[in-house]
Parts: sequence; structure tokens; C-alpha cells
Amino acid sequence: MMREALDGIAAAERQRRRGCTHLVRVCTGAGCMARGSEGIRQAFVNEAATGIEVTRAGCMGLCSAGPLVRVEPEGTLYACPSSHEVDEVVSWHVRRGTPVHHLSLESDAAFFAGQQPVVLTSCGRIDPERIEEAIAAGAYGALARAVKDMTPAEVIEQVRASGLRGRGGAGYPTGLKWTTVAKSPGERKYVICNADEGDPGAFMDRTVLEGDPHRVLEGMAIGAYAVGATHGYIYVRGEYPMAIKRLRIAIRQAEALQLLGARLGDSGFSFSVELRIGAGAYVCGEETALIASIEGKRGQPRPRPPYPAESGLWGAPTLINNVETFASVPAVIARGAAWYAGIGTERSRGTKVFSLAGSVRRTGVIEVPMGISLRRIVEDIAGGPLPGRTIKAVQTGGPGGGCVPASLLDTPVDYESLTGLGSMMGSGGMIVLDDTTCLVDLTRYFMRFCMDESCGKCIPCRAGTVQMHDLLVKITRGEATTADLILLEELSDMVRHASLCGLGQNAPNPLLSTLRHFRDEYVSHIVDRTCPAGVCVMQPAPSAGVAP
Repeated sequence: MMREALDGIAAAERQRRRGCTHLVRVCTGAGCMARGSEGIRQAFVNEAATGIEVTRAGCMGLCSAGPLVRVEPEGTLYACPSSHEVDEVVSWHVRRGTPVHHLSLESDAAFFAGQQPVVLTSCGRIDPERIEEAIAAGAYGALARAVKDMTPAEVIEQVRASGLRGRGGAGYPTGLKWTTVAKSPGERKYVICNADEGDPGAFMDRTVLEGDPHRVLEGMAIGAYAVGATHGYIYVRGEYPMAIKRLRIAIRQAEALQLLGARLGDSGFSFSVELRIGAGAYVCGEETALIASIEGKRGQPRPRPPYPAESGLWGAPTLINNVETFASVPAVIARGAAWYAGIGTERSRGTKVFSLAGSVRRTGVIEVPMGISLRRIVEDIAGGPLPGRTIKAVQTGGPGGGCVPASLLDTPVDYESLTGLGSMMGSGGMIVLDDTTCLVDLTRYFMRFCMDESCGKCIPCRAGTVQMHDLLVKITRGEATTADLILLEELSDMVRHASLCGLGQNAPNPLLSTLRHFRDEYVSHIVDRTCPAGVCVMQPAPSAGVAP
């Protein structure tokens, strides 16, 4: 019944559009909204005539060129910063069928050419507030297939065979986690979507939730069917009001069509979803701290084992994956494990979504196959450095990641390669740094972030990050000695190996990676009392006869 109902909704949506000669989609992702896209959308509405439909869409990817507008059926993408450009697009393209080339993003075609959308396949191409459009684009078809044609064990086997790994940062095999939850005894089990995206410069999960919330709900429902759960939570930070709004709309719409709730599509499977709004604590991205927060407790991590897969929310077996992981699942079920496993590398299968920011010509949200080189991302997709600048490094993995120098841009983007360089995949933040960046000062910034966000439960993180930050401040001021640098490295080793959770364990990574690849910058600050990038305000050199 579910499959037939979905087909009927999709057919009705296509029929509704038959009288439409042009469809104008205006990006209403957070980035374009901040640049006035709602006003642009209203301007198109005011200019629209019979046979023209104007609708909202999620993020279209190239955020640096926004506000973005896509005109269908041609699929031409425009940058429309003012109502004057709207008049041109309506007058020439929409009414006469002649694209306005000087406003189109044809020159930025390389940004899209190197990508392979899986998670983002419908982002920017559907109205995220209309479930009918999502269904017409294929939403909930994989759920219908799983519930009707597959056993829970067969679903898990497809996920396992696909090679999908957790996209939250650790890269744990998704199929193995699902198997553990399915085998764990318990009358009640839970599914949690971790949408507590807190890395500076990271906005991948926000993009998916704002642009295609039904894909995440569908992935959660498939996971619940596979492991035997009946209730789920999406833990999303309060700083994402648009994502929260669209999730609430999506949940209501899915419940109304019996795609969530009791007896989905007249099957024997039931699954309901609730939102839980986080207060912005970075540590709640750690799964045990997140669980504590949902339970109404202070968001602090606890030692493991037991792992949440065995004893999680209220002591019950709990499946926790992040937004991108759940959003990958429908494609795995719909197109098969072999198809998904054919993308990427032997140990890092599929695609990865990145928020691409920093000192490059084109920034935004991208989805690329695993194994693509950093050079292809930086030079081809992002368009290379800004005029007059040179690339110095690429920072990946957020505050717990590291910096990859420009000399190693041919490194493939996969879990093992980045870890081998002292960085990490993380959730998907990628910041390109040019020659105006001081790596010591950048490290100080990330250490300050980890220090401020430490929950304070364990001493190595609570006290160690403070001491490391203070030493980095001394270095950036030209007040440090070589003994301080030795102490800093010793503290890094202690914090890394003695902290309770990933926040403290990964906090030294930016320091260790920059010391590994840019040690000369630290030496310049300490010995020569100079900042090579000219960023740090250094104190005068010590008097003659005083050892540095």
C-alpha cells in the first residue's frame, strides 16, 4: 500500500505542474536568506504571469554567488542580487525562453562538474516544505522497499555491504553499529539523529536539514526498521531555527501521510520522531553527552563501555548516527550496496559532503566522491586562491582536526590518508588558508574554542586546554621560550591520551599538525620574535644577554 500511495502522490504532483511553462526556484538556505533571497523570491512572485510558478528551494551549493535562482526546465542557475536582475530573468528567460548569460553561473560550471550528489541530490531542486515534491523526487521509496520487500537483517546487510561509515567524524562502520543494536536485547530501542553540528565553519548538516529534511527522516525510519526501534529523536542545536522549522513541517507532513507514526503504510512497523533542541554546547556532539542532554541531564560524556548500541537512552539499546549518515541510507537501499560501494576508495566508500570555506574564489557546500584529491577540490571546484594570494594549507576536521600543507594537496580525501597527515575527516568542515594566515594564531583560536567548550568533567581536558592556550598566547605575543614549546608538546601528549571524550582527545590535533608541518613558524615566533604572516603583535626582543 505504501508504494502505491507514493506513486499516486508523485503522479498528482507531476499532473499539477503540467500547465507550468517555467518553474523558478529561489534558494532559501540560510546563506542566501542572509543575502536577501526572500526579497528576491517575492520580486519573482510579483513578476510572475500565468504558467509560471515561483517556489522555495534549499541550498544550491555555490553560496559565495548567492542569492541563487534556478529556472526550470532548462536548469539555468542565476546569481540575482537585486530586483533589476529579476526583471531581466523574467523578461528574457521566463517569458521569451532566452537565458540571460551575463547573470548565469556558466563560468562557475567547474564548481559543479567535480561533484557527485547522493546526499544532496534533491537539495536545491525541491521545495523542502512540500512533501509532495520530495515524494515526486523519490523520497520514501527506499523505506517502502525496505518495509515491503526486505527483512531487517537484509537491510542491515545492504548497509554493511555498501561500506558506509559514520559521517560524524569517527568513520565507524555503519552496518556494524546497526548489527550491534539489532542484536542487543531489550523490549524498547531508540534511534537518534545527531544534528548537533558545532564545528566552526561547518554547515553541511544544516544544509541537508534545511534543503531535504525528508531524506533524513526516511533514513532514520529505515534504521529503526532494521534494528527494531519504534521511537526516534533528532537532536538539533537551537542556532538552526530554519532547520528546526522545516523538520517540524516535514514530521507533520510525513505523519499525515502515514509515513511516520503507527503502522507505516498499513504495515506492522511503527516509528515516531521527536525533536530535541540543544542549547549549543559543543560537547553534546559526543554521543553519550547528547544522550544525557535528551534525558534532561547536564550534557557531559560518560566513560564507555557500555556503548550506546548496548545501553544508551534511558538504558536501552540506541542507534546514533549523524545527519549525513542517515541521509545516505535511502540511496543505499534504493540503488543497492554494490552501486554505493563502487564510489570512493576501498576503505572509504561513497561520497562526502563538505562545507568549503576560506580564501578561495568559490565557497559553499559540495559533495564529492571519497578519494578525490585536495588539489581537485581547492583548485578545480573552489577555483584556486583569491587574486594575489597563494594557498598555504587546508584545515579539515574542525577544532579537533589539523592543517594539511599546500605541498601535500595531492593527498586523497579519505579517512586514513587525512589521519596519516595528523588531520582528520571530521564531520566535513574544510577551510582553505592562504599566505596571510598565521598558523600559530589559528592554533591558538582552535585551542581557545576547545577550552571554552570543555564540559569540565575530566581534569586533563579542563585544565590541560587552559594551559595549552596560555602557552600559545605567550608564543603569539613573542613572550615564550623554547622551554615553553617543549612543555606545550608534553601537555599535548597528556591531554590527547588522558581525556575522557573526543573533545579533549582531539583538542591537541591542530597544534600537533602545525608543529609537524609548520614548525618553522613557531620557531620564528619564539626565537626571532617575528610573525611570518604579520598577524601577531609581538613584544620587543629581550635585552642583550638574556636567553630567549
